[in-house]
Amino acid sequence: MQKERKDIDPKDKWDIFHIFESDEKWEEEYKRAEELISKLKAYKGKLSLENIGKCLKDMEEAKEVADKVCVYAGLRANEDATDAEHQGMDLRSQRLTSLLAEAVAFFEPELTALPEKELREKIETPQLTTYKHYIENILRTSKYVLSPDKEEMLAKAYEVLCAPSNVFYMADNADMVFTDAVNSKGDSLPLTHGTYISYLSESDRVLRKSAFENLYRSYKALKNTLSAVYTSSLKADIFASEVRGYKDSLYAALYPENIPVEVYTSLIDTVNEALPLLHRYMKLKKKALGVEELHFYDIYAPVVQIEEKKYSFEEAAEIVKKAVEPLGEEYLSVFTKGIEEEGWIDKYENKGKRSGAYSWGCYGTKPYVSLNFNYDIDSVYTLIHEMGHSMHSYYTWKNQPNVYSEYTIFVAEVASTVNEALLTRYFLATEKDEKKRLYYIENFLEQFRTTLFRQTMFAEFELEVHKKTEAGEALSFEDYCNIYMELNKKYYGDALCYDKQIAWEWMRIPHFYTAFYVYQYATGFSSAIALSDMILNKNGKDAYLEFLKKGSSAYSIDILKDAGVDLTKPDTVKEAMKVFGELLEEMEENL
Repeated sequence: MQKERKDIDPKDKWDIFHIFESDEKWEEEYKRAEELISKLKAYKGKLSLENIGKCLKDMEEAKEVADKVCVYAGLRANEDATDAEHQGMDLRSQRLTSLLAEAVAFFEPELTALPEKELREKIETPQLTTYKHYIENILRTSKYVLSPDKEEMLAKAYEVLCAPSNVFYMADNADMVFTDAVNSKGDSLPLTHGTYISYLSESDRVLRKSAFENLYRSYKALKNTLSAVYTSSLKADIFASEVRGYKDSLYAALYPENIPVEVYTSLIDTVNEALPLLHRYMKLKKKALGVEELHFYDIYAPVVQIEEKKYSFEEAAEIVKKAVEPLGEEYLSVFTKGIEEEGWIDKYENKGKRSGAYSWGCYGTKPYVSLNFNYDIDSVYTLIHEMGHSMHSYYTWKNQPNVYSEYTIFVAEVASTVNEALLTRYFLATEKDEKKRLYYIENFLEQFRTTLFRQTMFAEFELEVHKKTEAGEALSFEDYCNIYMELNKKYYGDALCYDKQIAWEWMRIPHFYTAFYVYQYATGFSSAIALSDMILNKNGKDAYLEFLKKGSSAYSIDILKDAGVDLTKPDTVKEAMKVFGELLEEMEENL
């Protein structure tokens, strides 16, 4: 039985009242944000070379207050999806986001209408030097900026465009109910988002199959709703790209961060070339598990059987602290305080809590982490992963002004996966027992499978369904399932038995509601393999810490290049695949 939110020990909850001491204070700040946003309208139609600096400062102040309001409400809502009061606050905060976007919609078109020569001279002055990169990026993207009235209209449409994501969230977290899984002894076990993957990792095959079938039965029951919601999300993506004049939705997603489309397509091509390695790994799994048929509910099960270890949160904390020691004393000190003393982390699952794990906050708050800690090795990896995000936020907020405080998604996954790679390297460096070493190798291979291969498969699915929708095809539930099934067959090869349920998996992937997001897990993982090697073997610590400090003060591609990784070339992904191949070969030789 899941605990109610009120029954969770306060020491295991995040210190959300660091943002506002009460809901009443939130209400006050909500009204203050409204006032600050309203004042921005005074600049509309009057932006000039003389008042740009004042306007930017007022925009930053309004954004900082509004962001805190949104983060507080969002975190409270995520604590319990059945809490109507905080769900209402979250919806109101989304309205605030829309109001802010509407209020500043004039800025970019009016800025780009100013004489460019004089504007470029102005950004070299002390008044605007902080905003130089920000303004230069606006000038770069100006060809896709609409007229002020159209920008305002698009800002008003923000809440409508977000509706598919909101509907999916409520369906997935508040309304979705799973039938209990049953193990080989006939015992019923509660099936939740948090327990699902842990059940798939169990040696009990009856439990794995039961969890797999029961979870997907619930999604299948909502097939028409979730198909309609996802189709609406695709159309929202396409509308947003077409209204600005982008050539397609992929370009629209990548262009604002100055990521070449070739980075996305090259990732898919390079991973496709390496699929024989994944096919070999699946054949090894089938052989090692000793099963006549390898099903999708089998592939998370460990092939190296050692005594199962459960980790308390405190034990997990000690392990991850040791893993990040190569990043230096300052990093370790902040990392430790975040876990143990300063209330960054909401640790355990409760009824209605948002599934999965994430790091979230904003300039002026703590870099919060939401976990559903499940006492297994995956929970240890999740802890260090999300703390990687939060440490990235900490260093950025400490070293950058608000205007550059939101580092891009493209580099965000690099920080988290560097931490994961350091954890695996720590395990491999300290383990003497050969069987346990194989166990950690398998865990590393699983990270490759689930992050580099699987997320690239997700990216390929997104690309295909967006292209088909852009071409005017009306995709049905069956169409989505057929596309998803064929991709699984291509990626996993002929070692698997293709259960019908795996074709429905696309319905439960929340990141599909943030289009063309997931590929960054794969590029981030590849970058992490390279950066962790530099940190451990090539005196790369200082360059990496500088990477964490830069936020969005430069383009992501260039920030990574400065740290030693060039993702405009396929080399980084190929080097990651080389590591995968070497580890796979060692496992094949010793099993």
